[in-house]
Amino acid sequence: MSCFNFDVITLFPKAFELINNLGVITRALDKNLIGLNLHDLREYGEGSYRQVDDKPYGGGAGMVLKPEPIYKAYESIDKSPKSKTLLLTPQGRVLKQKDFLRWSCLDQIILICGQYEGFDERVRCLADEEISLGDYVLSGGEIPAITIINGLTRLLPGTLGDPDSLINESHNSSLLEYPQYTRPQIFRDMKVPDVLTNGNHKEIELWRGEQMLKRTFKRRKDLIKSEFCDLLINEYEEDDWLWDM
Repeated sequence: MSCFNFDVITLFPKAFELINNLGVITRALDKNLIGLNLHDLREYGEGSYRQVDDKPYGGGAGMVLKPEPIYKAYESIDKSPKSKTLLLTPQGRVLKQKDFLRWSCLDQIILICGQYEGFDERVRCLADEEISLGDYVLSGGEIPAITIINGLTRLLPGTLGDPDSLINESHNSSLLEYPQYTRPQIFRDMKVPDVLTNGNHKEIELWRGEQMLKRTFKRRKDLIKSEFCDLLINEYEEDDWLWDM
């Protein structure tokens, strides 16, 4: 068994062929750091036509996924004691980086991909959590499932060549990452900040911390805890450095 297993219940298993071309994630599969098990919902459909959906009670547009095939697929999965089941739905809580960190302590995630106009309400009973990528609607849960597999896998030990690259990433500390530069030092009259080329690591560290704060205040104040944010806004709202990027 792999160190961390993803079990995905989906009507479109071919959508996950994309993972074979995602670099770090593909290497994690090759190194047996993760396992990806796809459970084709159609195989659990009812009757000779393998029916997985039906018209909603009470009328309305579109089709709704039936509960029986999803329950059958779910019950066929071997579950670890350290497992969580995620239902991917626009009605779910919006996915955050801290969710990946929290789930990385598990060894199995079961992902149920919604489809069509949704699923029978009784499917919700299977889920530990309901997750959405944002306040919009996609055609199905496959893209959110791939997103979760990607975001979680890269946090697992042995996946990245340099684990220190995770430390100051955006959203890890409620702040966005500082600006990054590489060669050439001057490109189309845009110059790398002098502090990054002077070799003073203490100054570089201080500059990066300041830039993270500036960038988050300018682009995503909502990421900072409200009481901390209010304090800093009151102190710095008139200061040019806060907004000068």
